[in-house]
Amino acid sequence: MKSLFILTFLFLIIFAQQVFSQQTITTKPTANQVIEQMKNHLTCPWNHETVDTFKSGDPKDAVTGMAVGMFADMATLRKAVENKCNLIIVHEPTFYNHLDNTESLKNDPVYLQKISYIKQYRLIIFRFHDHWHQTVPDGIYVGMIDKLGWKTNQADESMRFFKFKEQTVGDFAKKLQEKLKGSQLRIVGDPEMKFSKVALAVGAPGSQSHIRLLNSKSTELLVAGEASEWETYQYVSDASMMGMKKAAIFTGHIPSEEAGMEYCATWLKTFIKNIPVVYIESESVYQPAK
Repeated sequence: MKSLFILTFLFLIIFAQQVFSQQTITTKPTANQVIEQMKNHLTCPWNHETVDTFKSGDPKDAVTGMAVGMFADMATLRKAVENKCNLIIVHEPTFYNHLDNTESLKNDPVYLQKISYIKQYRLIIFRFHDHWHQTVPDGIYVGMIDKLGWKTNQADESMRFFKFKEQTVGDFAKKLQEKLKGSQLRIVGDPEMKFSKVALAVGAPGSQSHIRLLNSKSTELLVAGEASEWETYQYVSDASMMGMKKAAIFTGHIPSEEAGMEYCATWLKTFIKNIPVVYIESESVYQPAK
């Protein structure tokens, strides 16, 4: 009788372990839990004053899949739904302004239709901007440098300055265009100017940041995302006209950062193990004039 009791007891323990194990395997984390995992794998502290917040959905919902990209635009949202992803991690705003303030949009037909789609599919949108730049090394720069193939050209550990074999700005732009196929590059300055020193400024850090880089002895050519045309563009143009060895290539905002979000998807897969992670490339919104 005692042996039967022991066997029964052991059977119950094994059965309970199997049930618990099965629940562990099948239970999906909530969006809140996923974001907490992201925070734990960053090298920087999490700031309370940040744009990196949930923009829609219920963070307590279980995550069926993750879509990662630059924007939560309608094309990305539809692709996320097609891939059964309800958590969308994006680098830039969802509702057309930096803070995603929707007060002025509450009666806007575009916003209303977009938010209706988001609610219909219970999409959870989280912006991942500040801390992806603040972690060390900067996630956007890691992805971009890898895509451009510039790692061996880095002049220091800042990921801002690079050294190349002397060549013209025009020739360099052609090679850059091949790497950034969705971009329409703009050259400011003399395309025939020869250079070897390059500074990289992804996104839109502002003209003051651009000018500081251009004033560095380590910069002859600035490769940047975007800027107001009355600021950095004019500064570089004036410098060129004055005979200074300065030029710039502007790639557009998305091409200058997008590879950083592709790298983000790769990074997430190193610790998000029980839900799929999908990278969604942004579609170009520009159409060439005919």
